[in-house]
Amino acid sequence: MTRKMPALYIGHGAPPLLEDPIWSGELAQWSADLPRPTAILVISAHWESAPLTLGATDPGVGLIYDFGGFAPKYYNLQYPTPGAADLAARIKGLMGEPVTEQPNRGLDHGAYIPLMKMYPDADIPVLQMSIPTHNPEKLFEIGRKLAPLRDEGVLIIGSGFLTHGLPFLKEFRIEATPPGWSVEFDLWAKEVLERGALDELMDYKRLAPGMPYAHPTVEHFAPIFITLGTATQADAAPQMAIEGYWMGLAKRSFQVA
Repeated sequence: MTRKMPALYIGHGAPPLLEDPIWSGELAQWSADLPRPTAILVISAHWESAPLTLGATDPGVGLIYDFGGFAPKYYNLQYPTPGAADLAARIKGLMGEPVTEQPNRGLDHGAYIPLMKMYPDADIPVLQMSIPTHNPEKLFEIGRKLAPLRDEGVLIIGSGFLTHGLPFLKEFRIEATPPGWSVEFDLWAKEVLERGALDELMDYKRLAPGMPYAHPTVEHFAPIFITLGTATQADAAPQMAIEGYWMGLAKRSFQVA
């Protein structure tokens, strides 16, 4: 019998996450505590495209190395997952609106960096979906349409970073002291999520402390609304899985039931 999967919102970090024993360990332990997925759907901050678009569904498409300034070894990473054509067809049936495909677009680092630690064997089909809008209500509705996949064993992951004010960081060390704006936004989001105040979360641009420094652009926060849209009970407090800071950014990650 297929077990219902939770849905996740994760901070996906950057390639050096792979050598960070703390964050790597947290991701590995988290996935070990979950039922094994039949497939994985990732909505990554690093793919913004409208209308809603699905990436490569067949095996053999290479990864996208959408980062710069890192060690050469990171540009040789591989994560050869099985094809996800069946999941793509299922999503098209659920959405009730046109869904396009980019057959030659492989996974970007918002998908494969955390998955390399969560599911290192790369033996589960992975499909990536674009972010077609930044509107929280519309993203939430996309999540609601995707929710039936959870009953079919699909792990839905909204992949971003709870704070992502890269232009305002002064230290680029993993253990750097987090800036005030990062801490303030992180703690505000935690409190709002635990109260189930979805309307406040959707109004984060106006209400959240630390803005706009925490998100000078909002693509890394946007996937949170798709994750929340898949929840059985939208106003239920999510289960926090990872907390703390990495290079000053909030790596808070959670799952919804």
